[in-house]
Formats: sequence, structure tokens, C-alpha cells
Amino acid sequence: MTTELWVIGGIILILICFSFLFSGTETGMTAVSRARLHSLAASGDKRASVVERLIERKDRLVGALLIGNNLVNILASSLATSVLLSVFGDRGVVYATIGMTVLLVIFSEILPKSLALFRPEQFALFVSPFARFIVFVFGPVSSAANFIVRGLLHLFGVNLSSDANMVSAHEEIRGAVEILHREGSFVKQDRDRVGGLLDLAELEVSDIMIHRTAMKLVNAGDAPDVVVREILQSPYTRMPLYRDEADNIVGVVHAKDLLRALHEVGNDPAQVDIMKVATKPWFVPDTTTLRDQLNAFLRRKAHFAIVVDEYGEVEGLVTLEDIIEEIVGEIADEHDVDIQGVKQEADGSVVVDGGVPIRDLNRALDWNLPDDEATTIAGLVIHEAQMIPEEKQAFTFHGKRFIVMKRNKNRIVKLRIRTAGEPGALG
Repeated sequence: MTTELWVIGGIILILICFSFLFSGTETGMTAVSRARLHSLAASGDKRASVVERLIERKDRLVGALLIGNNLVNILASSLATSVLLSVFGDRGVVYATIGMTVLLVIFSEILPKSLALFRPEQFALFVSPFARFIVFVFGPVSSAANFIVRGLLHLFGVNLSSDANMVSAHEEIRGAVEILHREGSFVKQDRDRVGGLLDLAELEVSDIMIHRTAMKLVNAGDAPDVVVREILQSPYTRMPLYRDEADNIVGVVHAKDLLRALHEVGNDPAQVDIMKVATKPWFVPDTTTLRDQLNAFLRRKAHFAIVVDEYGEVEGLVTLEDIIEEIVGEIADEHDVDIQGVKQEADGSVVVDGGVPIRDLNRALDWNLPDDEATTIAGLVIHEAQMIPEEKQAFTFHGKRFIVMKRNKNRIVKLRIRTAGEPGALG
């Protein structure tokens, strides 16, 4: 009888070891980084390729592991109960329940899952042959069980197939970057750059364009020397030309092309035919996403486009630099006019020009003001107030206190913003 007890005890120990593998494999396979796996697989790690294939059908993998884990746990508990019943009688049930609970919780749940969470990639690679064998053995049973589960959930209005990808890849990356930033692995600038790159598919050119009221234009009907002087005195490399009225854009002049033309006529501005120097303007819809516009700029090897609305009216202009700045932040060179439109005051408030984009303000000050309904900070105040405020009027929303400092006709020119609840926030 003693030998038989030792044999059964050894079998129980082996079953607990298998339970350890099942639990650890489940946690390791579900916690593993797919990006890290892809990198390892690309570098030739065959085990990483195996894990990638297994987690492609995660429901089948997890189902197979759960089936195997429950089998060994039930078998181990049954054997322990039978042994302890023969030794202690009816009290053996209590002893077996307590003993197996302690063993399974510690050695088959907490220990393997803690280890797998500590090093998910290493653990997943180590158990990949075991996981592949288990899926091969229990895979068909797991698929059948998953079919039954989906059917039962469907009765309660839950469709697993449609809810499987509720979190998009962009949201997953954005969330991971935000966590890394909180943990100190990503500085704010790196977080903003990744966020800006992800935002390209959600923003339209109308969100970042230079509005028509702020465009610098040159009248093609002016005398050639006047046109040449205006272009060369401008801080911009490219200038749009209009004829008769500002909406009639007839060309775009590059300063380098103009200098070349000047050289050809002996540096006599009066001899320059500005329309021969100008290139044909490129018009793009204001609803074009920044991702599509960036690809179009690269495909056409262009840097400048005129933005029009659905009626063909000029709305503004957008440049390749504008889109790149959405990713890397403000780019300044020696010819840029250094007007940021944001001034930090000694009392902690911020004085902002009404035309400053909300996204730029959020990026500069690490705020979270919404930019869904308005592009500029003045537009946000008007949207929230549902009116055009008077000077010295104040509003509180989104955790900030907005005071209108200056208004010109129907435009908010300057605002003071401070955190709501700070001293002085009431006025």
C-alpha cells in the first residue's frame, strides 16, 4: 500500500507540474508583445514564429490550454482525494480539498503566472513547443467549445467577432506610448511626435492650413519690379500669385526660380515675366486627410498646395512643412518670423492670440483642450460660449478660465487663460 501511495503522490506531483506549464503558458502567450515577437521572428528565431502563429488564433490557443489545465487539476484533485480517503476516512475529503487548493493556487497559479508576467517573451518562447503540442491535441475540442460559447453569448446579444477589434492599432500604440511616458521611458517630445504621426489620419488640411485671411499674396498685375521686390522681401520661399481678386490664384513663384530669372535678364526686375517664372497652382480639397496630403506631396515631389472648399473657393494654403510640424513640432529657421502667439505671464496665466491653433497650445503646454469643434482657441471660446463675447467677459470650461482681453469687430484677438480655481481665476 505504501508503494502505491508513493506512486500516486508522484503522479500528483507530475500533474501539478503540468498545471504549472498550462497556467504559465496561458499568461505568457496572452501577455507577450507582438511587436517584440515580430522582431525576433524577422531575425530568424523559429520559436518566435511558432508563437506568432499560435496567438493569431488566441481563442483556440487559450481554449486548448484551459481544457488541458482543467483535466490535470481535476485528475490531481481526484487522486489526492482517493488517497486521503483511504488513509483518513471521511476527513480525507477535507484534507484533500485544503491541501490541493493550497498546492494548486501557489504552484499552479500564482507562481507560474507571476513568472510569465515578469518575462512574457522569454517564457512564451520557452514553452512554445509545449503550447504547439497542446493545441495540436486539444485544438479541435477547443474549437468546438468556442463555437458553443459564441452561440450562447449570441443569445444575449454579444457578438465576439464584431467586438474582437474594438481597440484599433492606433489606439493601442497611443496607449502604450502614454504608459511609457508616465513611467519615464518616453519624454514629452517623443510622446508628442508619435501622437502627431498617429493623428495624421484623423486630421484634415483645413485643421492646419494657413487661412486665407493670413495668406501672403502677390498681385500678378502689378509692375514686375514691384512683384519681384515683394517676393524677395518676403520671409517665405514660395508665394502664390493672384490676378484681379484674391480668390483667383494663377500661379506660385519659388524664390530660387525668381533669382534664376533675374540672373538671366541681368538683374533687371523690369525685364522679368513673372508668369513665366510661376508654376501652375495645385488645388486640394479642404477635407483631405493629412496622411493623404503628405503622401501626395511626396508622390508629386511638391511642397505647396492651395486649399479649396467644396465650391472651389480658396480657403487657405498648406505646405509640406506644416504637415511635418504636426509630427515633430514647430520648425524654425533664420527667416521665420518669431511670433508664437503664446506668452507665459508671471502670475501663471497664459496670454494667447485668438488665432493660435488648439493643437499647438495643447502640445506646448501639455493641455487637453478639445479640437473637434474648433481649430483655433478663439473658435473654441465662441463654440463653448455660443456667442461672440465682449471684451473682459470670462468663461470657465474644460478646467480653464478664459478671459477675453481684446476683440476686433467679430474676432477675438487676444485671450488670457489660467487654470480654473487658481488665485485670480475669477477675473
